[in-house]
Amino acid sequence: METKKYSSYAQIDRELEILKIEKEISYQKLVFGIKKTKESFTPQNIVSGVIGSSLNAFSGNYGTLINLAIPYVTKAIPFVAKAVPFVKNWLSNRKRGN
Repeated sequence: METKKYSSYAQIDRELEILKIEKEISYQKLVFGIKKTKESFTPQNIVSGVIGSSLNAFSGNYGTLINLAIPYVTKAIPFVAKAVPFVKNWLSNRKRGN
């Protein structure tokens, strides 16, 4: 890397400001990439990916039926995830013999 020569403090300040902005842009790109990666690991996206990748194995009438059911199944996943602890607590708290 070549050493830069500056003739004034204004040039140095300008270069430092440019480097500061480039650093902030790189940081924001990193934060955005991490956020997108976290979003891709939701249960809904994972199930959609698994079902979508396995659709090639289905053909004929069953493939059409599965394609129609996928949006409903992926929307139900958050509901099921919230319902499981509720049902578990209800079962553990009920009296025996009832």
